[in-house]
Amino acid sequence: MANIKSQIKRNRQNETRRQRNRALMSELKTSIKKVEQAAAAGEPTDELYRAAQTKIDMACAKGALHPNAAARRKSRLASTISG
Repeated sequence: MANIKSQIKRNRQNETRRQRNRALMSELKTSIKKVEQAAAAGEPTDELYRAAQTKIDMACAKGALHPNAAARRKSRLASTISG
């Protein structure tokens, strides 16, 4: 346990951010899986794809996902539904 006041605060902030990032990434993975399952079943994926794309952009904007990783995920998702 830290004795320094600034480190105690830093630990508190890190824990809050970790929980927020975990929730964001969990929602993101779930939405991507829904798109992939719908594509595999031959169902329409337009709405699900847009929702997943929004979640990817949101995770990127919040800093939970690197911009290049966000672009890569969107690209792979697009190729999944088109091909």
